[in-house]
Amino acid sequence: MLSSPFSRSVRLGVKSLFLHKLRSLLTTFGVLFGVSSVISMLAIGEGASEEAQEQIRQLGSQNVILRSLKPEEDPTSSQTTSATKYGLTWPDFERVAGTFPGVEGVVPIRNFTQEVRFEDKVLSNAMTMGTTAEYQDVTGRILHRGRFLGPIDDIKRNNVCVVGYEVARYFFPGREPLGQTIKIGPEYFEVIGVILPRVPIGASATSNAASVTVEIFIPIQTGISWFGSMNVKMNSGSRNIEMVDLHEVIASVKNAETVAQVAAASRTMLAREHPQNDYEVIVPLELLARAEETKRIFNIVLGCIASISLLVGGIGIMNVMLATVNERTREIGIRRALGAKRHHIMMQFLVETVVLSVGGGILGIGLGVLVPYLVEHYADMRTIVTLQAPFLAFGISVTIGLVFGLYPAWQAANLDPVEALRHE
Repeated sequence: MLSSPFSRSVRLGVKSLFLHKLRSLLTTFGVLFGVSSVISMLAIGEGASEEAQEQIRQLGSQNVILRSLKPEEDPTSSQTTSATKYGLTWPDFERVAGTFPGVEGVVPIRNFTQEVRFEDKVLSNAMTMGTTAEYQDVTGRILHRGRFLGPIDDIKRNNVCVVGYEVARYFFPGREPLGQTIKIGPEYFEVIGVILPRVPIGASATSNAASVTVEIFIPIQTGISWFGSMNVKMNSGSRNIEMVDLHEVIASVKNAETVAQVAAASRTMLAREHPQNDYEVIVPLELLARAEETKRIFNIVLGCIASISLLVGGIGIMNVMLATVNERTREIGIRRALGAKRHHIMMQFLVETVVLSVGGGILGIGLGVLVPYLVEHYADMRTIVTLQAPFLAFGISVTIGLVFGLYPAWQAANLDPVEALRHE
């Protein structure tokens, strides 16, 4: 239950604000935009960070990924035809699969640069990947329909393929993709399955070929038998021939505790076998820890930047309240002459600043929740409004209201009653 003096101070403070509606409303705008910017920037940062972490998680937190890296070309070379052999080899794959303790599954991947066709539709940017049946288990990819590649497909070198969900939407809109035949390079492959993308993509079914993220999986031995181990690339009249056994090897580790050991063993083995440094080792678990630390720093920076708006709003409140004290000097003198104590005067002005900051904070929460929704809807950018963000922003706004309201309230409370009555 509110005490009588405090209740009167609240009523007087609110009444005084309503006497100057426009000035009070404009003063709250500084706090309103400050609170909304804190919530919005944290939501956008949280969404971007979560999306990056999700992509890392989908690589497999208990996987170690070995990738081939093409050595840098000599810019002074004038040869029209160049051949480069680099990257991971089948002996590298066998070493990882047979000698590394704690590894429970190893998957080879070979990329084939081939044009993909179905009827009159063409995908020239196709990422056709040769792999084995274990790929789905090691990576955790989810099938939309049909089946994934099986061991028998690799042994018999069957002309079968699993297409990505985006490829199926582009090639077969409104049609059943299973059983259809697509042309990869000069050969025809039967579609036996459709696999979902790693991260959902909002492309429409009518997207053109340039906007489609292409994934097509074929048995690795089938791909090698048809397309060989050489990729030929034409560039400005020159021809580059790349010879790569494997573009990627994914090792699945039994326990998360041994991921670092397998990664270290992989780096040691590759450093010994590949003096030209044509490889990289990617550890999603390390990337995830790094991304979480980056997210924490990013949120702190964004929060500090947005809090500057709240600071500006607090300065605006102080400026308005100092002007109000000057305008109401005579009123303060009359109240003191009628028996009001200093703490009554101070309470009244503090109530006014708190009402301004709380009102701006509440409106700012509404706007701060709305802006991320609009950004996600119109800019196709993921945003996440956490429960802590509105409470943090609101708490800062109230604190700023109190801090910046103390000096004007103290100044009002310490006015000399006699001098205040003489003030015109």
